[in-house]
Amino acid sequence: MTPRSYLFVPADRPERFEKALTSGADAVIVDLEDAVAPEKKGAARNALGEWLMSARARVVVRINGIESPWFRDDLALCALPGVAAVMLPKAERASDLAAVSESAPGKPLLPLIETAAGFDGMRAVAQAPHVERLVFGSIDFQLDLGISGEGDALLYFRSQIVLASRLANLAAPVDGVSPSIDDTQSLQSDAERARRLGFGAKLCIHPKQVETVNRSFSPSDEEVLWAQRVLDAAARSDGGAVAVDGKMVDRPVILRAQAVLRELR
Repeated sequence: MTPRSYLFVPADRPERFEKALTSGADAVIVDLEDAVAPEKKGAARNALGEWLMSARARVVVRINGIESPWFRDDLALCALPGVAAVMLPKAERASDLAAVSESAPGKPLLPLIETAAGFDGMRAVAQAPHVERLVFGSIDFQLDLGISGEGDALLYFRSQIVLASRLANLAAPVDGVSPSIDDTQSLQSDAERARRLGFGAKLCIHPKQVETVNRSFSPSDEEVLWAQRVLDAAARSDGGAVAVDGKMVDRPVILRAQAVLRELR
């Protein structure tokens, strides 16, 4: 199943790797980039490499950016069997993704759209080989563009990421983090907004966030009951016109109902 939640864990905290795998997150991202101080990156990479050699589970690895001094050394890890996918920060060109694929042939790629240049080149990035889905690095994006708001201020950009994903036939994109760890109501609001806009998942920075995110990107009981009513009514109608809850049911409505039931875990 396509992940709904991606949980970050710092690469310099190997004692947390196994804990992250039991958090309930659909995918775990071991982070070599922002979560690790420059002077600790070498040791973190070595620790991750050792763990990947013996790990029974597979994880996403966020490597350092293509222009960083750590990029090439990070790439050496990406071909290991324990790497399920590679997340590339500040992805701006299709050639950035090609450089990763050369070292990790066939690995799914998760490019982070988090700069003005990345947003401008997003459609080419989305259509690059092996890209699985786009990821919105909303906090870095705000910093790069000087945007201070979160909701309406980023509405256009989020909608364009969803559009670029659909045009490239990718899975629905992944929304950025919500920095408030203990504010469940705010997190739920952020996640539900992202889902309404067409996102299919969200980044998490703490295990506390996982349950709320998974629930927000799953059909509610009401949605499931509606979908079942629609499909039952359509089956009984034998192709004729039918209404459910006072609304006409046509092919797009039936397809939406089918999609809702496919999302059940």
